Amino acid sequence: MATYCLDITRDRCPLTFVKVKARLYALAAGDILEVLLKGAEPLENVPAAAIREGHAVLDVTARDNGIHLVRIRK
Repeated sequence: MATYCLDITRDRCPLTFVKVKARLYALAAGDILEVLLKGAEPLENVPAAAIREGHAVLDVTARDNGIHLVRIRK
C-alpha cells in the first residue's frame, strides 16, 4: 500500500474529479490518494463522486486559505 498526493487547488469542476478519477485509476487497490482542493464545489463533489465510484473517503481535513485535504482509498 502506498500514498500519493494530487493538488487540484487551481482546477475547477468538473475537471477536479476528472483528474482525481484518472489518478485513482492508475493506483493499486488499497493505495491512498491525498487530494488537496479548494472551494465549496470540489469539496462537495470530489468525495461524493469518489464514493459513487466505489472508493472509500477516509477523512476530510481543513487547511489554511480554504484548502482541504481529502484522503481516498482505492
